[in-house]
Amino acid sequence: MATTDLRRFRIVGAGPTGALLALGLARQGHSVDLIDALPRQALLDRSRAYAMTHSSRRLLQRLELWSDLSPELTPFTALRLDDRATHQTAWFTLNDLNDANRKAEAIGWILDHRPLMRLLLDHLEQSPRVALRFGVADNAPFASPASVSGEWMIAADGPRSSLRERSGVLYWSHRYQQGCLTAKVRLRGAEPFTAYELFRPEGPMAVLPLGEDRYQVVWSAPISLCRDRAGSNSMELLSALTAILPEELSVTELLDRPGAFPLELSFAPRLDRHRLLLVGESGHRCHPVGGQGLNLCWRDVSDLLDLTQQLRNGVLTSRALPRRYTRRRRLDLLGVLLATDLLIRFFSNRHLLLLPLRRLALVALAQLGWLRRLSLSAMTDGPGTLLRSLPE
Repeated sequence: MATTDLRRFRIVGAGPTGALLALGLARQGHSVDLIDALPRQALLDRSRAYAMTHSSRRLLQRLELWSDLSPELTPFTALRLDDRATHQTAWFTLNDLNDANRKAEAIGWILDHRPLMRLLLDHLEQSPRVALRFGVADNAPFASPASVSGEWMIAADGPRSSLRERSGVLYWSHRYQQGCLTAKVRLRGAEPFTAYELFRPEGPMAVLPLGEDRYQVVWSAPISLCRDRAGSNSMELLSALTAILPEELSVTELLDRPGAFPLELSFAPRLDRHRLLLVGESGHRCHPVGGQGLNLCWRDVSDLLDLTQQLRNGVLTSRALPRRYTRRRRLDLLGVLLATDLLIRFFSNRHLLLLPLRRLALVALAQLGWLRRLSLSAMTDGPGTLLRSLPE
C-alpha cells in the first residue's frame, strides 16, 4: 500500500507520556519537535515510581523498549486488597489474569521514574527525526490549521497545560478533598512480590514493591494532613505510617523526601481542536487509586500511534484523525475516571450504612474467581477491552 507524505508533530511536554509519544512517532518516520520548559536534568530527577499494567507492557514491547527496561522492573505476582474499616481482605493472583496476560508471569510491574526517563531521552537524542528543546517555554499563540499547514500540535504538558488553555478547549475539573503523599521507604514483614491497596476512611493507600525491602507508598488523605506529614520529621512520619499498615508490616527507614500534592478528577470532552490533540494529563486526570494514571496516559499514546500509522499508510485522512482519536479514547477514559471516582466515594468515607455493602463487595471478590478476573482485566487493560480479545 502506498504511503502518504510524512508529517511534523510539535509536542509540548517531555515527561514519560510526551517522550514516549515522540519516540513512537519518530519510529513511524514522522518528524517531531519535543519541547519542555524544564531542563533535561530536572526531567530526570523526579522521585517517584509508576505501577505499570499489561497495556503499558504491550506498548513498550511494540516500541522495542521492554527488554531494555526489564532489569529496572519489579514485578508483583500478588495484589492484596484490604478494607481497613470492615477488616475484609481479597487477594488477586496470577490465576486471575486473562490468558493473554498470564504468560507474562506478573500482575503488574513497578518502575522508577529515573531509569525510564533516562532510556527515553537517550533514544530521543539518538533519533535523527527528533529535535529536542529543553528549558524553553512554549508561549506561542495557538495556531489555526491554516497558519501551520501540515503540522500537528500535541499538548502533553500535564493538568495545567498552557497549550490547552490557550487553545480554548473545554476542560472540566473537580478538586477532591483528598491530597496524596508519596514516599519511598524500607519495609519489614511484607509478602514477597506483593503490592498492597489499603482502603481507609481518610483515603486509600498503595504500597508498591521496588525490589528487596524498598517500597513506594502512595498515601491519600485530606491535603492539609498530607502536607503536614510531608513536613514532619522522619521519625514522626515513620511512626504514623507503621500505625496504619497491616500489623505484620513495619517501616524501618525513609529513603527520600516525601512529596504532597492535591488530587482532582479532570476531563476534556473533546481531545482535539483543529490540529491540536490532548494526550495524557493535559486531557484527563484521575485519582491514583488502582495505579491507573500513567497506564491511562499511555493508552492515549498507543491509540494515537495506531491512528498516525493509518495516516502514514493512507487509510486515514488528516481531516478524520482528530475526531477518530477523541471517539477512540472516550470509552476507556470515561470508564476509568468513573470507576476510580466511585471507588473513592464508596470506600473512603465513614457512612455506617455502606459498611455492609463494602463487606459484601470484599467477600465477593475473595470468593468469586470470575469477578476477580473481570476486575483485574479492567484494571490491567482498560474497560474498553472487556468485550474483545487481547493480543498475546
